[in-house]
Amino acid sequence: MSATQQPGSVAEVREGLARVGYLADEPAALVSFLAQRLGKPILVEGPAGVGKTELAKALSRDTERRLVRLQCYEGLDESKALYEWNYRKQLLRIQAEDDSSWSEARGDIFSEEFMLTRPLLEAISTEDPVVLLIDEIDKTDQEFEAMLLEVLSDFQISIPELGPIEARTMPVVVLTSNNSRELTEALKRRCLYLWLDYPTLERELEIVRLHTPDLDEDLARRLVEVVQMVRALDLKKPPSIAESIDWARTLLLIGAEDIDRETFESTISIIVKHRSDLDVVAERVAVKLGDAPTAPAAGGTPKPGG
Repeated sequence: MSATQQPGSVAEVREGLARVGYLADEPAALVSFLAQRLGKPILVEGPAGVGKTELAKALSRDTERRLVRLQCYEGLDESKALYEWNYRKQLLRIQAEDDSSWSEARGDIFSEEFMLTRPLLEAISTEDPVVLLIDEIDKTDQEFEAMLLEVLSDFQISIPELGPIEARTMPVVVLTSNNSRELTEALKRRCLYLWLDYPTLERELEIVRLHTPDLDEDLARRLVEVVQMVRALDLKKPPSIAESIDWARTLLLIGAEDIDRETFESTISIIVKHRSDLDVVAERVAVKLGDAPTAPAAGGTPKPGG
């Protein structure tokens, strides 16, 4: 879909995202549709590794908009997110015009020519349609959230020396949060809300099959069953969907025909990334892979191959 076109239906958005490799469920397709039609930002919350960032990337691919990403971190301030003045260039300009008055020089050096744009200002000021991804907003503080409100409400940025700069094209804005802290109500009010969780077994199987169509279907199902078994453990970092796909590609590359205990132990580092988690998974999952498949207990986690 072209950046100049608006989607006609939720189904159209869902199909478009699928074409670029993102299998959206109904809530994800709905908020993606509304964001484009209503011009409202999307706040996507959920555990790490469920596809929050990938949704923004998929929207960028589907709508043919350039992706502008602001990666948030503790201590992020306005100068890194909005803009800062190029002081070296300003100084050179002043020195080159030392015979001019300060009022003339000031009006010259505080112009867009002497400004270093950062992601937020870039997304607002560009003439190209963009998807603005504000990734992991929960890592910043409430003061940073307050600064964002003008961008999210009015799609403009006020610069004291220049005045407000309004969006030249309406960006599609996606904020992601791993839910490590509660975001302010003021920010939430301005956004459409989407909670993404780990997918069901059948949904994850669809995703794995989409990205590794050459993998045997029975092996793909067994892989997803093992991944979901691993996620059910108390781990520092459960396997993400991307790591499920990486594991599927690994099994395809090494020519694995099954996930037995030996194969699992040799490739476990693809989906488990903490030393303490490796011990837990080896103790609770690897030993089960030598057992014959059995039917799961009522309400229990299915065993691989079950």
